Amino acid sequence: MNYLSIIFDGFEEEEATAPFALIRRAGGNLDIASYSNTVTGSHGISYTNILNLKELDLNKYDCLIVSGGGGQYKHIMNDKFVLNMILDFYNKGKYICGICAAPTIFGALGLLKGKNYTCFTSMNQDFGGNYMDKGVVVDGKIITSRSVAYSIDFAYKIIELTLGKDVLDKVHKQIYYEK
Repeated sequence: MNYLSIIFDGFEEEEATAPFALIRRAGGNLDIASYSNTVTGSHGISYTNILNLKELDLNKYDCLIVSGGGGQYKHIMNDKFVLNMILDFYNKGKYICGICAAPTIFGALGLLKGKNYTCFTSMNQDFGGNYMDKGVVVDGKIITSRSVAYSIDFAYKIIELTLGKDVLDKVHKQIYYEK
């Protein structure tokens, strides 16, 4: 399974890092991409060795992961390349996963119509779907999460749905997670 996580300046570090670490621990092939080799999060933590988004073969990825964060949200909402990429993943039946502000981007693109979803509560609008006051919500191949508080649960759900419950159970054992 090949995963692509996109980050831009102002992304929420924990929302991005939990999926990075746990998916890689689970054996998933996860790439992190942006337009710059270094990206700084909303709390001043910089990530380096980032792949160039425009140089990637996007067809090789099965799952797109988008974290929240005010700067990231603003960037994506004004970036036609990224918005079209999200639409392309969705239209090809690939997983799209968003946490916090990211699901509202999906909603603005019309991808939440008739779907169950969650997002950062104060950012919820009438996206034509069913907002659920939960930490993580799955509807088909759309995985949404409410906020930074659910970063690990969000990563776990991605692992469970894309790599299987057995793989998730192995990750739980590795990190001494007790249900």
